[in-house]
Amino acid sequence: MIARYGVQLEQGPFQRRTADFLWMMIFGALTLLALSAIPFLYSPFLGISLVFMLVYVWSREFPNANINIYGLVTLKAFYLPWAMLALDVIFGSPIVPDLLGIVAGHLYYFLTVLHPLATGKNILKTPSWIHKIVARYRIGAPAPVRTATAASPAQPERNTGVFRGRAYRLSD
Repeated sequence: MIARYGVQLEQGPFQRRTADFLWMMIFGALTLLALSAIPFLYSPFLGISLVFMLVYVWSREFPNANINIYGLVTLKAFYLPWAMLALDVIFGSPIVPDLLGIVAGHLYYFLTVLHPLATGKNILKTPSWIHKIVARYRIGAPAPVRTATAASPAQPERNTGVFRGRAYRLSD
């Protein structure tokens, strides 16, 4: 589950945004720890909850993807977390870890996507120390390099390289 949906998130909405993906996982883990500290929501193992959080975020990013469950039922990805929750109920698994993951995933999605769309304010931005860690250890794909043709006239390109002068071609 993590390999399938996590990789699709990394190659889709989080492409070249490794720090944001890492922040999503850290925020999810911290949220799950805080939620499991509530006595009636206590769950000793939160791995399943983290998977459900990842699946929930994936289902919101790819809501129209078709999912086939056990080769029997095809449904839209938007309903995948709820279908997995229903299957866990049918098979007799506890639903508290699943619900914790759905709550953590919804909280992340709400604070990073829905709330900024409604108000224009992103209150859950990726901290700069995570960007520094990702840059320091070169985790993930490097950020795209802006070229002179990609710079817009409204925002001139900032040349931050070693050689800041202009180049002139001497001959053809």
